[in-house]
Amino acid sequence: MKKATYKDSGVDLEIYSESMARLPKLAAQTFSNRVLRLDGGFAGLFKLNNKQIQYKNPVLVSCTDGVGTKLKIACLAGCHHTVGIDLVAMSVNDAVCCGAEPLFFLDYVAMPKDNPDLLEQIVRGIVEGCRQSGCALLGGETAIMSDLYQPEEYDLAGFCVGVAEQDNIIDGHSIQSSDTLIGIESAGLHSNGFSLVRKIVFEIARLGVNDMIPELGQSVADILLTPTRIYVECVQKLLATFGANNGIHGIAHITGGGLEENVNRILPNGMKLQINPCWEIPPVFSWLQNLGNVDSDEMNRVFNMGIGLVLVVRSDLAATIQKSIEFRTWNIGVVKNSR
Repeated sequence: MKKATYKDSGVDLEIYSESMARLPKLAAQTFSNRVLRLDGGFAGLFKLNNKQIQYKNPVLVSCTDGVGTKLKIACLAGCHHTVGIDLVAMSVNDAVCCGAEPLFFLDYVAMPKDNPDLLEQIVRGIVEGCRQSGCALLGGETAIMSDLYQPEEYDLAGFCVGVAEQDNIIDGHSIQSSDTLIGIESAGLHSNGFSLVRKIVFEIARLGVNDMIPELGQSVADILLTPTRIYVECVQKLLATFGANNGIHGIAHITGGGLEENVNRILPNGMKLQINPCWEIPPVFSWLQNLGNVDSDEMNRVFNMGIGLVLVVRSDLAATIQKSIEFRTWNIGVVKNSR
């Protein structure tokens, strides 16, 4: 009788070791002097304070998210170096909505079989996302589960831990009537609504990932795999200049649910939004809407429609704040009393 082995069940420990050996050098690119090296250890270590940074009354902020079915497009296109940026972006952009400094990131990669080259591509994207957001890739987990995932597919999840001074946490309590809404441009679809995107593009329009879209000047893969914009550096500069709950009263990351649903989450009771749809909607959204014959209300409910982050700011500072932002911005509305 043949002896059963782990390899026979779908896990090759030699290839797994090769995969793991490639990752520490990549992760080290994100380390600051606040990371305590524990090579080969069972956990990651991070110093909250150092000589340059001293938190007085710190509150830890945690976020977790994934990339969703955008991963299916990455698999179809054989392009895996950008979805790691999406993975980091979805969590760190949430963290900065509280006024937090993202400290470190952990990833979870689930695959049907060991594939060192694929894993390295994915992690390179995660490293780039961490570098853009100034946080350390402190650790992660790669799970090989041949019985749960189809060949050539995988799943990602990410976890961000940040910190904020308790007095500087942005939770919407300082939002008041007459505050201005500043919309900051998205990079495109980001990482939401891809179940609808895939239905429109691949089922209704029957396009392939390599098909060129003349009106957009890009292939389907390039359009759909544009990574999520990371707003961490932008927000940190604004908070350092204008202050949390002083000039900037609220921040909303525009993801699933669209603009109104996500901004309404941070409004105090008794207040409502008055939206001015004045911004330039990127052509990818009209392209999808026309392909799928999608109602405008559905588009607004599913997608960011070109606004990736919204700042709720003092009206007298709005123009100055807008001039300080490196991305395109629009004055997209005001906060009103609902009574």
